Formats: sequence, C-alpha cells, structure tokens
Amino acid sequence: MSKSPKVPDKQSRDSVASVDAFLQKAAAIPRGKAPGSGGRLLFALDATASRQPTWDHAAHIQAEMFQAASALGGLDIQLVFFRGFGEFKVSPWTGNGPELLRLMTSVTCLAGTTQVGKVLKHARNEQKRRKIDALVYVGDCFEEDIDAVGTVAGELGLLGVPCFMFHEGADPIATFAFQQISKLSGGAYFRFDASSAATLKELLRAVAVYASGGFMALKDHSQHQGGDVRQLTDQLARHRGG
Repeated sequence: MSKSPKVPDKQSRDSVASVDAFLQKAAAIPRGKAPGSGGRLLFALDATASRQPTWDHAAHIQAEMFQAASALGGLDIQLVFFRGFGEFKVSPWTGNGPELLRLMTSVTCLAGTTQVGKVLKHARNEQKRRKIDALVYVGDCFEEDIDAVGTVAGELGLLGVPCFMFHEGADPIATFAFQQISKLSGGAYFRFDASSAATLKELLRAVAVYASGGFMALKDHSQHQGGDVRQLTDQLARHRGG
C-alpha cells in the first residue's frame, strides 16, 4: 500500500510553536485518578493486508498484550479494528477478557487503507460520552494526512486521552506519524518485531496500570519494573510536560 500520504519534510514539520501550545495545554489537565477506581482502555488494531505476512505471529503478540491488560482486573476494554473497504468494527465496552480475546484472535486481514484518523475520532467521541483513560494502537503503516490526524491527536491530548502507539516494523512514514500522534496526545511510541512479545506484554500491563490508577500508579509500577517500562513512563512524563 503506497498511497503517498501528506508527510511534512523534516525541515518543515508541524509548527514547533503549535505543538508546544498543544502540549502546554494538555500538561495543565489533571490526569490522576483514585487507586482502585477502575478504568477504560480502547485497544485498536490495523488489520489491513500489509500486516498479513506477519499477522499470525503479531496476533500472538497482540494476544499477549491484551491478556496482560485484562488480567489486571478492574478495567473495561473496547476492541476496535479496521480493514478492507472502509470496514471499521467496534466491540461493546466490557471487562470480559476471554470474550474480547476470542474476538481479537478471530480477526483476519483484508486489503484496504489505514483508518487511524477514524480510530482517533472514535476515541474522541467515546471520551465525550464517558471518560476513557488511554488508547492503545497497533499497526505498521500510515496512509493519511498527518496534519488532519495530528489535529485530532492534539484534541485527545486536551481531553486527557494519551495514545500509546505500538509500531510493527520500521516504515519511516509510520514512524514519523505515530511519534507525532503520541506526542500530541501526551502518550508514548514503541516499535516492535518478532522478538518483542515479552517486552510488549510488560508495556501493555504498564498502560493498563496507568488506565486503572493514573500516572502516579504507573510511576510506582515503573520503579519496580525498570527497563522498558521505565522508558515508557519517562516518555509519558515528557509528553505530559511533567
């Protein structure tokens, strides 16, 4: 899939002043929550054909990530995926991990273009109905207008919904786009491959800790875990402005 998305040249990227303004506003929004009060996590998947060659293994990694989040308890999760000709599916919110895992592992790939912008708009709409605490996105490419998608990511940052962008592979356009989305929303970016299952499981567990208990709960968790979890926490802190 090579749709030539609008991606700024490295020397003419989004205005630094505009990005900083977004981040300053987002940093001023309280993001903590009472320990044990539960949380809501939106888990979104790219199921387009570009992921087909590694889908079976990636699905195993995604299942490990998903189980790590649902095993924490006290967390409602909604599964979102897109594929094919504009197909966009959304599950109900539920704490029934086995049922959502069954649904996720039944997904197959179909040729189509990415719908990251639609995922972020859906998250924005859900947040306006009832608070969600974090968005996890797993994908490998990006074929949209980064300026338009970045605007919605910035809105999510202002609404207090960080996007944790998990990038399969090393596509440079996706790298740039996903890093922008994570920064503007106050989230974090990580790249993964076939050797990353154990690391990603711990990282998603950390995201689930954040969704359930807020930043201070994540900070405490990272002090015990260290390594990549500490890096996630540090990245989130930088993007939050704290």
